[in-house]
Amino acid sequence: MSSNKIELKSISELQGMNFFIPNYQRGYRWTKQQVKDLLDDINEFMNKKHEGFYCIQPLVVKKGIPNDRKFDFKEKLSAINDKDNLLQETEKIISEFTKWEVIDGQQRLTTIFILLSHLTKGNHYLIEYETRPDSEAFLAQINANAEDPNIDYYHMIEAKKQIAEWFEIKAEDSANFLNTLLEKVKFIWYESKNENPIKVFTRLNIGKISLTNAELIKALFLNRSNFRGNDSQKIRLQQQEIAGEWDTIEYTLQNDEFWLFLNEKDYDKPTRIDLIFDLICSKNILKLTTEEIKEIGTDEYQTFRYFYTWFKKPENENGITECWQEVKKIFQIFVEWFNDLELYHYIGYLLSDVNGQRISKLKISDLISHWSIDNQTKDKFVNHYLIEKIKDTLSACSDLNKQYETSNNPKTQCRPILLLHNIQTIVNQNKNLKKSEKYRLPVFYKFPFHLFKKEKWDVEHIDSNTENQLESERDQKEWLKYSLFGIQDEILKGKIHTFIQEGGDFFDLYNDVTYFHRQPKNESRLSDDEKDRLYNFCLLDSSTNRGYGNSIFPSKRRIIVGKDQGKKYEISDTLEVEEKEGGIAFVPPCTKNVFLKYFNHSTNNLREWDKQDAEAYLSNIRTALSIFLESTKERESNEQ
Repeated sequence: MSSNKIELKSISELQGMNFFIPNYQRGYRWTKQQVKDLLDDINEFMNKKHEGFYCIQPLVVKKGIPNDRKFDFKEKLSAINDKDNLLQETEKIISEFTKWEVIDGQQRLTTIFILLSHLTKGNHYLIEYETRPDSEAFLAQINANAEDPNIDYYHMIEAKKQIAEWFEIKAEDSANFLNTLLEKVKFIWYESKNENPIKVFTRLNIGKISLTNAELIKALFLNRSNFRGNDSQKIRLQQQEIAGEWDTIEYTLQNDEFWLFLNEKDYDKPTRIDLIFDLICSKNILKLTTEEIKEIGTDEYQTFRYFYTWFKKPENENGITECWQEVKKIFQIFVEWFNDLELYHYIGYLLSDVNGQRISKLKISDLISHWSIDNQTKDKFVNHYLIEKIKDTLSACSDLNKQYETSNNPKTQCRPILLLHNIQTIVNQNKNLKKSEKYRLPVFYKFPFHLFKKEKWDVEHIDSNTENQLESERDQKEWLKYSLFGIQDEILKGKIHTFIQEGGDFFDLYNDVTYFHRQPKNESRLSDDEKDRLYNFCLLDSSTNRGYGNSIFPSKRRIIVGKDQGKKYEISDTLEVEEKEGGIAFVPPCTKNVFLKYFNHSTNNLREWDKQDAEAYLSNIRTALSIFLESTKERESNEQ
């Protein structure tokens, strides 16, 4: 990459050039529809009177002299007699014998050749296909009315027909169209120098992995002409330094734990450093003028052209160090956020997406802008920006005691507060660890956004909102198996064992068990209205939630514990716990705590989720999220 050349080259700049399509490429295959689409795009660009230019995807080429012409080339060079014009004569001969091997972009290059042959007399440039030795002559005199069984020539003829038909309707615009084509239609010209052309072609065409903005920008950063001075060794070291830092940045961004606290899992670019370049472009950090911004356009290669325009400005000649510092500055901001307890969790929360619904409308660029404000401190950024933005996300679920199952207030509105409860619980735990003499060095267990973002999430009822009347024998046995824990009465235990083995009158036995545990049903169970409140909700991955359906609490608890460990636990009729291999899933910490009865310190009842458990859970939510639920004045007063 260090010696590859990249620039924007207009169609007029291809005048007199010779192109060669090697045999490792397929022949010309553009359909009439593809030709029409290109014509329509250029025409639309022309009619909108854009101030910039229409950019065509990269034309990847390699400069060389064909083997069959090298003898003639040497003969001509040796025959030069004019010593006064030696340099000019040499350049003229090199140009005459040079052919540009087209590695990628030959379909558009050929189509534009046919288009020019329709609009002008003579040939603007020449193209030769290695697999068709007479292709150069055929293209030069292509006849739209001709017929040829050769598949390449057939598509060329069809393209010519489509162009003729299109201009029958647009005839009055031909001159304007030609001028636009020559001067405002530009290839991204990518000259490969030290790369194997077949390997480059394979990468670009197998699976259709096109050159990315990042690859094109990398060629700019490693271009020797963009470095100050003439010391080749020093420049080489600078190139190696940038290339090494580039690889470090990309390697770090490829780590999903780092990447997914900032982004969603559906980012589809093959290189992730593009994110930084896109941010610089969107925020105009390099401070291009309004006219220059208009010039670069808005297509998929906008970011590349943004940097290309900056490098081409005379005042930025050899200014690569300053530009690269801006790239590193943004990356270092990401690293600082990732390595800070509060910044990592609060920014990760604000940038999260739950089942396609954004937690907030903030973008990374918004956060970068506020972080970069002069005299901005970390505490000020957290307390006067992030916390206020987080409070905005909780407005739909700010009343912790209301019902959330009605059509106007669905329980899904509680996703932000349930997610934040998990996150703030981890933040608080880490803060407490840092205060401890024993754990003076920060332990910093992080909420795993990289796991959270790889799942779909339901807001699950802890105690099923559809009453399980324990009418099936399976549910009755399941309930009784868990009821055995904590029962010392041998007679009652014997009745439970008998029912599990032989069946019987369940509801008399149910009353005996609930009486033993002194938990009368009407006093301890949640009412139907109470089941639709926040204290009966938790976050659970969709596959696990929909897998256990309307199970009773003990069954749910066993499944959750198993999912967290990658196990499947079943209790046999002989009351032995059987452990089997099962699928693992990320269980958010507060969801795990709910099913472990973590929040209720005075319970030994694992058979059901009752009112006491729910109120203890809600109390923990209020305490953990107090800084987000209180007013700004209250928070500032408490800080003082």
